[in-house]
Amino acid sequence: MFPDFTLRYARLPAHLFTRFDPEPVTAPRLVAFNRPLAEELGFDLTAYDEAEATQWFSGNRVPPGAEPLAQAYAGHQFGNFVPRLGDGRAVLLGEVTDRHGQLRDIQLKGAGCTPFSRGGDGRAPLGPVLREYLVSEAMHAMGVPATRALAAVTTGERVFRRTPEPGAVLTRVAKSHLRVGTFQYFAARGDTEALRVLADLAIERHYPHLSSMTGGERYLALLEAVLARQAALVAKWMGLGFIHGVMNTDNTAISGETLDFGPCAFMEAYDPRTVFSSVDAGARYAYANQPWMTQWNIARLGETLLPLIEKNPEHAIEPATALLEAYPDIYEAEWLAVMRTKLGLEREETRDRALVDALLEAMHHGRADFTLTFRQLADAAETEDDEVLVALFENPGAIRDWLPRWRERLTLEQAGGAAIASRMRSVNPLYIPRNHKVEEALVAAAERDDFGTFATLGEVLSQPFTEQPGREAYARPAALDERVFRTFCGT
Repeated sequence: MFPDFTLRYARLPAHLFTRFDPEPVTAPRLVAFNRPLAEELGFDLTAYDEAEATQWFSGNRVPPGAEPLAQAYAGHQFGNFVPRLGDGRAVLLGEVTDRHGQLRDIQLKGAGCTPFSRGGDGRAPLGPVLREYLVSEAMHAMGVPATRALAAVTTGERVFRRTPEPGAVLTRVAKSHLRVGTFQYFAARGDTEALRVLADLAIERHYPHLSSMTGGERYLALLEAVLARQAALVAKWMGLGFIHGVMNTDNTAISGETLDFGPCAFMEAYDPRTVFSSVDAGARYAYANQPWMTQWNIARLGETLLPLIEKNPEHAIEPATALLEAYPDIYEAEWLAVMRTKLGLEREETRDRALVDALLEAMHHGRADFTLTFRQLADAAETEDDEVLVALFENPGAIRDWLPRWRERLTLEQAGGAAIASRMRSVNPLYIPRNHKVEEALVAAAERDDFGTFATLGEVLSQPFTEQPGREAYARPAALDERVFRTFCGT
């Protein structure tokens, strides 16, 4: 059933990873399998056998051709450098070539206690596995680069975090699991040759247009490319009200994919200071801080690449710094493009930034739901009936003042109201993974062994832009007694 493994990472120098076979579990049960993704990856579903798949996706059996390993990496965690992290509970089975000719990693999370586990048990609770499954697939459906979820298996065992919880294993798919922290691990050890190997691998897999470049320019261009892709990624997060929660350098993917969905959440009432993560006590990764934390993380990547850019790293500081200083303008352009699209604007006008800022201020003052505000704006563009939109605002004065400005700006677009509304609905989701609906699904699964709620929520989120009659509850913000104020890593 599995496609052929390529084993690109396993053929790198041995000190970049540790060979490690997944540790078997007691009573595995397959509770989710992403058939469309499996087809995209080249799985032979005509030969699909659920019992066999359960053994593979639990780690009880190694798929033919796989050579499992745990990758080495370091990372800045909430600003503090930890020189040795690594895959403490994850195992890379290998890479497969998907139907588009792209190499994709297949990894098991929760597969056992590796040499990088740092005293942990190497296991994953069911709740975080299902959260990652739901949110990563929702992000993909909304057009945001993200790792994907292929399967989830319960283990028949308990894991101990704040309380005993059912254990699970997630099968994660990524363009690669190269991180800023991967480079930091070897930079901290002064291993320039390993850095070169990793940088060349990153270019080969994610930035092949740089392959013809040579010398230090090649690695300076890699830094620039990663910076641009991360800026575009975070602009998309901001356009959805998404808060990652643990934007550490070990969770910053060189590919530009969203990596790690531990304490992530989607904002409801708009407030740029919003934080959900229970471990982010200082609000380092609050919603409004995400663009600048991305710049900080890419600066750490830049530090690791200095000896590749110039033999004397001191000479590489100036060109690398110049790239990093360009980040605010790059991010601003990406973010403004996202926000223009959300407002139905295709033309670029100098006053657009002020228009966006005024809307966000009105939303903040009115405690309006982030997602529904933009969705209802689409209806307002088509019908010119503002009352449903205005009802989202506790203090509606500012939004009433803003709407005429927006409508005046729409007159510069060469499209009618229906066409503008259609464009807006194609980028402004109606359904997001609202915290209370996600928690409802996780509780049902963990406490009652009921996966129906999880499956239904996954179905809704797979079509985030399309109105689904009978599922109105999935679009509504949490009631007062349903609100979730804290999310947890689950590590």
